[in-house]
Amino acid sequence: MKPVATPFPKSKLALAIVTEAERTESAWNAGGPVGAREDALRHLLQTAADGGMALVATRPEGDIERLLGQAWPFPTPFQVTVRTVPLSDGLDRVEARARRSLERMGLPRGDTLLIGQAADLAGSEGRALWDRLLALKDRGLYRRIGFCASVEDAPALLARRFQPDVVQLPCNLLDQRAHRTGVLDALAEAGVAVHASSVFADGLLFISSEALPPEMAVHAHALSRTRRRLAEARIDPMQATLAYTLGLPQISAVVASVASAAEVRAVLAASHAPAPAHLDWATMALDIGAGAAHSVGHRAAVARISSAA
Repeated sequence: MKPVATPFPKSKLALAIVTEAERTESAWNAGGPVGAREDALRHLLQTAADGGMALVATRPEGDIERLLGQAWPFPTPFQVTVRTVPLSDGLDRVEARARRSLERMGLPRGDTLLIGQAADLAGSEGRALWDRLLALKDRGLYRRIGFCASVEDAPALLARRFQPDVVQLPCNLLDQRAHRTGVLDALAEAGVAVHASSVFADGLLFISSEALPPEMAVHAHALSRTRRRLAEARIDPMQATLAYTLGLPQISAVVASVASAAEVRAVLAASHAPAPAHLDWATMALDIGAGAAHSVGHRAAVARISSAA
């Protein structure tokens, strides 16, 4: 199936909040005024809620879950997806941490619990791990369960084996493998909701050829060509990469990482722009491996996001 060139439903946009020092506003810094981090996050969340975003993707690392618990709008319009800690921490720890995530966020239940690494399901304890998630779902702590995966993890095969409610996959304008290899179609046909992650390809479309890391230098010409095509079509790179993922009918949520209210506004503005119907998305894909698209940090993307806000 091709991306659909129609207005995008607001409900497809989701957010993952990041706190890297180079991305966040000064209010996030630990040395700032007491309560400043909570105020900045509260402003971010309210901006997202006002824009119709209703899903927040979280991770168990760092302090973001506790901060979210202190900053939710009341009553909160948000649902959350929670990731598990690695299976190497032990089955009991995985289950306890999934419960603890809800406690830290002050929520009685979550929308989705995702196994953070699909490889955990492929090991000898994969079935036992899945049974722990099923038990949490049966107790009403999470409405849906699933896993995060890459194309290399054979997510469609794992889905047939475990029958998840949700699978989260990297999918973006430069890394179209999930779409082009039929993985999205296979998951949709199995009734699995697909959440797209890494939708900005860690900023590869927003930086110059000279700033590319060595392992991506071979793609400098292709990236320049794509940027030129977008410029000639008068389409912003952020608008284009959101249009690609939001326009895929197999995807039910597009998770955009944001670090400030300004970035939320930029994402919302780009997603609300008219959908380009005349671009050939397939010609913009890079022939890259799973790791290459994630080798670039978010710093360049943030500079572009902030200037667009």
